Amino acid sequence: MNQLSHNIASIAPPRYALGCVAGSELQSLGGIYREDVNIAVWQRKLSLKLTQAADTILDQFPALKISLIAPPEAIYPAIERELSFSAESKALAEDIAHLADIYACLFGLNRVGLRVSALDRAMCPRFHVDRVPCRLVTTYQGTATEWLPNIFSDRTKLGVGNQGKPDDQSGLFDCANDVQYLARGDVALLKGESWEGNEGNGLIHRSPQLSGNIRRLLLTLDFMED
Repeated sequence: MNQLSHNIASIAPPRYALGCVAGSELQSLGGIYREDVNIAVWQRKLSLKLTQAADTILDQFPALKISLIAPPEAIYPAIERELSFSAESKALAEDIAHLADIYACLFGLNRVGLRVSALDRAMCPRFHVDRVPCRLVTTYQGTATEWLPNIFSDRTKLGVGNQGKPDDQSGLFDCANDVQYLARGDVALLKGESWEGNEGNGLIHRSPQLSGNIRRLLLTLDFMED
């Protein structure tokens, strides 16, 4: 843990039930370093400018897919180039670059793996775990990620353990109220199976089902080793 991440973690809010730390301050993300936490959420509210930018970009780029590996300082110009240097692209690029910088500093990374996607259907509709150390996710527009606390989950029902049954019939969880929901604008760190000491404890999560004209604009950030 570098000095910045240590400082953030040391002033994170108290642990909450369900293996989650959440709060309205950036420092909430430092809670991911707690051993009994596998999701940390910065519950931020998007500005009107950023919300309008996300709407416009979804209209202009309905099939948007940006994928790159870069140092944090290269993120802003790369996003702007992809989005044609519009006023909307500037607002979005600034926010993505800001989050990439936070993510890289928190984990001591020189490079990050970035994906920005416009979605009109669930990308990963079944509950699952990621075999990564820790992934950042945030939804700029549309319905956000769903997750399950360990205490409400039977992990043997993940993957082939579901025997082909839907999540709500497989025995993975008991009732609909067990499912937790991120909100649009939330910045979440999802601890995965490859986090040291977290094997068998990666956050169980899935993409939301989308219906009608609902669309998502989703950002994910991942570790990239040198």
